[in-house]
Amino acid sequence: MSKTCEITGKKVMFGNNVSKSLNRTKRRFDINLIKKKFFIPDENKWITLKVSASALKTINKKGISEVLKQARKQGLIK
Repeated sequence: MSKTCEITGKKVMFGNNVSKSLNRTKRRFDINLIKKKFFIPDENKWITLKVSASALKTINKKGISEVLKQARKQGLIK
């Protein structure tokens, strides 16, 4: 599985480490992924998602049902 958020679609970014002498070497900016189980009361079942920390805040604010509905509309979840 790739390191992508299943709700927002965030992925790993690439960039440079820049030293004091301005030498540049490649580096990765990993996202803060959390594997979490959610209960969906509408469907009466549990699902496991890999979500970023920011997506987890959004789920806490809006609710899992609303967030899943928006993710399905964007085509991130089947």
